[in-house]
Amino acid sequence: MTVLFPALQSATTKEALRFGDRTLTYADLALVAGALAHRLRRLDHDRPRVAIWATASLETSVATVAALLAGVPAVPINPKAGERELAHIVSDSTPALVLAPPGTDLPSELHRVAREDVSIEGGAGDLPPEVESETPALIVYTSGTTGPPKGVVLPRRAIASTLDALEDAWQWTADDVLVHALPLFHVHGLILAILGPLRRGGTVHHIGRFSTQQIARELTGEATMMFGVPTMYHRIASEVATDHTLANALRDARLLVSGSAALPMRDHQLITEATGQQVVERYGMTETLMNTSVRADGPRKPGTVGPPLRGVELRLIDEDGNTVELGDTETVGEIQVRGPNLFTGYLNRPDATAEAFDGDWFRTGDMATRDTDGYVRIVGRKATDLIKSGGYKIGAGEIENALLEHPGVAEVAVTGEPDPDLGERIVAWVVPSDEPAVKETELVDHVAKLLSPHKRPRAVRFLGALPRNHMGKVMKRALDT
Repeated sequence: MTVLFPALQSATTKEALRFGDRTLTYADLALVAGALAHRLRRLDHDRPRVAIWATASLETSVATVAALLAGVPAVPINPKAGERELAHIVSDSTPALVLAPPGTDLPSELHRVAREDVSIEGGAGDLPPEVESETPALIVYTSGTTGPPKGVVLPRRAIASTLDALEDAWQWTADDVLVHALPLFHVHGLILAILGPLRRGGTVHHIGRFSTQQIARELTGEATMMFGVPTMYHRIASEVATDHTLANALRDARLLVSGSAALPMRDHQLITEATGQQVVERYGMTETLMNTSVRADGPRKPGTVGPPLRGVELRLIDEDGNTVELGDTETVGEIQVRGPNLFTGYLNRPDATAEAFDGDWFRTGDMATRDTDGYVRIVGRKATDLIKSGGYKIGAGEIENALLEHPGVAEVAVTGEPDPDLGERIVAWVVPSDEPAVKETELVDHVAKLLSPHKRPRAVRFLGALPRNHMGKVMKRALDT
């Protein structure tokens, strides 16, 4: 039976969590989370789940740790969730209790659920005994891009295996201090960036709202690692060449990690040119937690998400159902994975669970190629990013990276739309930069020169901004094709 947080048992005065000027040591955390865990263990066993109003706060961290100590499944809820989405999550997960910071106004959809305010003071007593590794730990809801959000049931085993695989890949130790500004209702911000440091016995500093100035201060001080999403690194890339304080702070970091979406090549290059640092990318999903990562001690290949993590098996399956050979970088296949990092199923959706698997392999829906070293290069989602044009199978991500190399392009998304001759034609949705207005023909020729003529956009549509979700991912289905 795996102990999720060994450092809580020793309960030292080492700082565990810092949110702004509020902190908790491991001794503090053991007391307050342990006391709450004992109360949670007395919940009605017919409805043992708890919801967590997941603000970026000490209270959310304490509530999550307490639920894990108690062996009670927790449902992190996005405080910005819309009425319909929130109502679905509450009715689907049927929590017995909602945990929230004191004084927080909860929406009407949660008024019928009993509430307990999370205290970060006081507490006493021993920690509860550990529970079995297959016990459901968290139920994290998907973004719901193809229907109502599905509740992904993550067992303790998946959390422990993913965090331990990252310990190996990133040489993550108790000496590391992680800084980030991620929200705490999803895998990246909560599991990796809060539970990860706590499992290692390290420290996490959450800075609240992201700013390059605050990141620079943290990395100049105690912080050794940073986790971020591409929108954050894009801000860094746009400032780092002229902000010497930021450049020096990043230069001294042990590890910079980007995730949740692909980091454009141009941002990779700008950060490396100014700091010498190469940002590490990794790849995971709510259902699988982490699957691959560039290693801290391995070759950095910008544009790839590295080889499979320890314990994870990965294969690519082409459109005909055949396994793509390792090193075949011309053939695109769907990523399928299996290992201890996988979820146990979708809550109340055995049909969706069965559909998601090919035997014991989880179908990710992500399309990729893989080089001879096993490094995975994701080209997009099967449903939205694999474009079949003129007999070719083309990954949207490759074209997006090429367009981002043009100085007239600030942001871009590439989609396919029906075409009577080609099957699908390539459409580029471009947010122009501050450069002189770029012409459509110039961008088309730019792609044809860098890649191949059949990969050039057949149409370019200019926008003021791309539609994005709360994680900064572009919502291609919202683009009017």
